[in-house]
Amino acid sequence: MHTGLFHTFDLERDGKTLSHLGLPFSVDRSPYFQIKVPICVIRNGEGPSVLLMAGNHGDEYEGELSLARLIRRLDPTRMRGRVTILPLANTPAVLAARRCSPLDGGNLNRAFPGEAQGMPTQRLAHFLETELFPRHDVVFDIHSGGTSMAHLLCALIETNTDPSGHQAALSLMRRLGLPFGFVADNGPAAPTSMGAARRAGAIGLSGEFGGGGATTPESMAATEGAIDNLLLALGVTDAPVFQASQTPASPMRLLALSRQSQAIYAVRRGWFEPAKPLGALVAAGDVAGFLHDLERLDAPEEELRFAEDGVVLSHRLHTMCEAGDCLMQVAEVIA
Repeated sequence: MHTGLFHTFDLERDGKTLSHLGLPFSVDRSPYFQIKVPICVIRNGEGPSVLLMAGNHGDEYEGELSLARLIRRLDPTRMRGRVTILPLANTPAVLAARRCSPLDGGNLNRAFPGEAQGMPTQRLAHFLETELFPRHDVVFDIHSGGTSMAHLLCALIETNTDPSGHQAALSLMRRLGLPFGFVADNGPAAPTSMGAARRAGAIGLSGEFGGGGATTPESMAATEGAIDNLLLALGVTDAPVFQASQTPASPMRLLALSRQSQAIYAVRRGWFEPAKPLGALVAAGDVAGFLHDLERLDAPEEELRFAEDGVVLSHRLHTMCEAGDCLMQVAEVIA
């Protein structure tokens, strides 16, 4: 009663079921409080099984809004197989408009494989990796840059040492209809949802669909288009749910992010001014931006330069920064 994770939904039940995961977490105002994480299961007989999740980080809204809309729009009689939807995976973070949970400080995308008797975020991660992910063919975790980061619109997979598994993920990623896809290498013990999906035997897909803690018509269209394309590619649906018709996918440029030298970090307090936009093709030695010191007005701004060639993948939105803040990332073009 005081720990664990509780639920009553049935993954094998046809129709549309909206329920909750319950995570006990005693707080001052409510000794027997449970964190309620919404979950929806939509099923129509046998077929592919896909898990869609958003709100892994609470301040990344494109996925949260799109999956809430999908819950209302997806008709079980117009699909086959199963779609499980977690629109607000780290619910306390979503409701607080924060990246991490305000209740236990948990960053869900750094908590896998979790711990069955740990803090709530750890228990949720454990349940996802050991109970929910293994019962799905594909896991699609939707992200964006959040409040502090601007991110290139792109899909994401993590490296899989199994060649057939890697090719399956790569092929499905290309079907999402996004201009860029990048391959991250976080190792077999990666604490991310994509690492967890791989360990659970599912194809893990993710993506970055915006940034700045806000949505735009373009970011929402890209998110909903990717969801439509995934469901169509898997054969779950035979017509788009969000769009009037399916938009043909343009060729995807593949990027890789695997080395610390592909990022620029602040090593002292300062005020960051980026010099290159997202998507810019840059060369090692090019000026990436400037670090100003507004507490020493006589000191010239410091030039920051790229250490590697590639495409600008992300940059910090908050101008003020502290030592350790990631200011910019550049991804290697691999195809």
